[in-house]
Amino acid sequence: MRALRYFFAEAFASLWRGRGAALLSILTIAAGLFVLGFFLMVNTNVQRLVGRWGQAAELSVYMREEATPEQTAAVRETLNRSGLATSIQFLSKDDAKTEFSRDFPDLAGAAANLQRNPFPASFEVRLASDAGGAAAAIDALAGSLSELPGVADVRYDRRWLARLNAMIGIVRGMGLVIVLMLALASALTVANVVRLAAAARRDEIEIMQLVGAPFAY
Repeated sequence: MRALRYFFAEAFASLWRGRGAALLSILTIAAGLFVLGFFLMVNTNVQRLVGRWGQAAELSVYMREEATPEQTAAVRETLNRSGLATSIQFLSKDDAKTEFSRDFPDLAGAAANLQRNPFPASFEVRLASDAGGAAAAIDALAGSLSELPGVADVRYDRRWLARLNAMIGIVRGMGLVIVLMLALASALTVANVVRLAAAARRDEIEIMQLVGAPFAY
């Protein structure tokens, strides 16, 4: 017990003598652990959010104002034949205006005062949750829909999700580089602190070795 008390007393005294270097090493290690934890937390939450958006991705097909009922039926038939959609909802121009007023109540009055309805009719298509693995098939479907008569535009949510994933990958790589640099800085700082402590007590270590203290001691 006396030896253990002596070891702790000497360790505390040594830390106090080199408190500047010890504080620097502690702060460096703490900064590295904080950045690592923050990076892992943000990465996990962003991946979960992107995955949730991917499951709720939709394909929107906007019709031209002069589209005929036959052209609208052809778009619906193409969507039904694709086998990629779990639900297909057609929104007329009036439905689109009503939905806009519900989503943006502050602008509902302005939309109601318009002389003509500027909102296009559209198909809102909910894709299957496993459709992300059939990206080529979805791209082909979007291309075929955009070529149909009466179709003004086709918007696919997973396209910008793919770009978002690419940006997340870049940020993840930068974060990994920063974490590795902090880990290297922490290791070098600790090594230098230990070396300085050994150099400061070099005479004491040599005397103890002369009186028979082993190197491990």
